Amino acid sequence: MTDPKIPVTEDELHAYVDGELPDERHGDVEAWLSSHPADAERVASWRAIAEALHARYDQVFDEPVPPRLQIDRLTNRPPRRWIAGAIAATLAAFIAGGGAGWFAHGAAATPSIFRNFTVDALDAHRLYVVEVRHPVEVEGSERAHLQQWLSKRVGYVVRAPELDGAGLKLVGGRLLPGPDAPAAFLMYESASGERFTLYTSRAKTDATQMRYASDDRDGALFWTDRGVGYVLSGPTDRDRLSEVAKQVYEQTDKSGG
Repeated sequence: MTDPKIPVTEDELHAYVDGELPDERHGDVEAWLSSHPADAERVASWRAIAEALHARYDQVFDEPVPPRLQIDRLTNRPPRRWIAGAIAATLAAFIAGGGAGWFAHGAAATPSIFRNFTVDALDAHRLYVVEVRHPVEVEGSERAHLQQWLSKRVGYVVRAPELDGAGLKLVGGRLLPGPDAPAAFLMYESASGERFTLYTSRAKTDATQMRYASDDRDGALFWTDRGVGYVLSGPTDRDRLSEVAKQVYEQTDKSGG
């Protein structure tokens, strides 16, 4: 063990999660985590996201490269396993952090709940925010019908928050499969075309602290309240996400969610 007075860096925490930390610092990092619960929570969140991505994408590592992508048909490409390398880079770049925010008011969610909701919500976000003609099933102009329909299908009251204060207009919504039950999916858009999505579904946990996850493209904030899980997805700007999420939380908290 090295000098325990040397602070543990962010890079060392990531190396610890990735199994790349030098042996001589392993004990120091574990001692640091035992006395710094916020960092311990962040490390647990990073591991949960990494496990989710491995579970979802590791099978791709062993898939043969399609003929149209084989090296003799491409120029300036790395060797045959370039797909695996790209996914590995994504795994390495994916960062998740937890922290007490303005609505931290309960026990932390289990890693599996955070993982399942966040991965599913980001998948849906990336799939639909690029759609131009069919991003939603029910248009935002039919807000009352949308809320009634989604509420009936998911089994709890769904409110499409008014986010004009954040410069966002309701595009509409759709019904999706969730981790354990149907999920309601709402999309919002700013005047500049910036899109946010709100994904909600039944969650087997009590109210939790805010959890943040991001990669180089998108960010997400996760929380649960009264048996319902919420994931707000959008740009990686955490302050902007928090601004929108606060308005969402305040309105769903009053609605009887």
